Amino acid sequence: MSDSEHFKFSNAVLLAPLLGVLAVWSVYWMELLNTTNFNEFGIYPRSLAGLKGIVFSPFIHGSLEHLYNNTIPLAILLAAIFYFYKSIALRVVLLGIVLSGFITWSIGRPSFHIGASGLIYVLASFIFFKGIFTKYFRLVALSLIVVFIYGSLLWYIFPVKEGISWEGHLGGFLTGLIFAFVFDAKVPKPKKYDWEREDYNEADDPFLKHFDADGNFIEAPQPSEGELEDNKVIEIRYVYKPSSKTKDKEDT
Repeated sequence: MSDSEHFKFSNAVLLAPLLGVLAVWSVYWMELLNTTNFNEFGIYPRSLAGLKGIVFSPFIHGSLEHLYNNTIPLAILLAAIFYFYKSIALRVVLLGIVLSGFITWSIGRPSFHIGASGLIYVLASFIFFKGIFTKYFRLVALSLIVVFIYGSLLWYIFPVKEGISWEGHLGGFLTGLIFAFVFDAKVPKPKKYDWEREDYNEADDPFLKHFDADGNFIEAPQPSEGELEDNKVIEIRYVYKPSSKTKDKEDT
């Protein structure tokens, strides 16, 4: 399968980020309209009632700034994973929400953990590690782009800033790493040149025939007179037919 056949633009590349952004903004808009707070639907660690937050927490944000900071990376990373890993993208997103949320529930501080940043860390971690593991040049390049743009996210898997759920970030990071090992992504097979094939024979290579045993360039062997005589000569004849205008001028 070639690159053009594998990396095809599909509706999911647009729909996935659009639906993701629309979902988180709609929930925040509902909070504003009803002058309420959905924080209690977040993940509350090691509490039976707090388990519901595994599903609901990615859609809940504490402030407009919190929501805005998550919107752009969420849209970009969703588009990237549905374009480059379309066969497993949906599983990574859905199972990533569940596993990263469960890790947060297991190790988190006793507080409500909310926001889509856990999913963002799942996507960034998965895209980076999976690209490195596949060793496919386009996916490795994508990994480097993710590091260049979102490399600073790595610091926030540690408790470096108060008020940030570093546990949720760490859960997402570990989940992406695990998925990079577990999920098998289909990537195009690299093109093989003639000399990489098992049945390759140097003596039959027309390019190598231009070099002698010492590696010196030699001219291509010229055909002998007998070979020239054996070759059929193709004769091309051109028949000129004057146009009607030219004929009229000749008559005048």
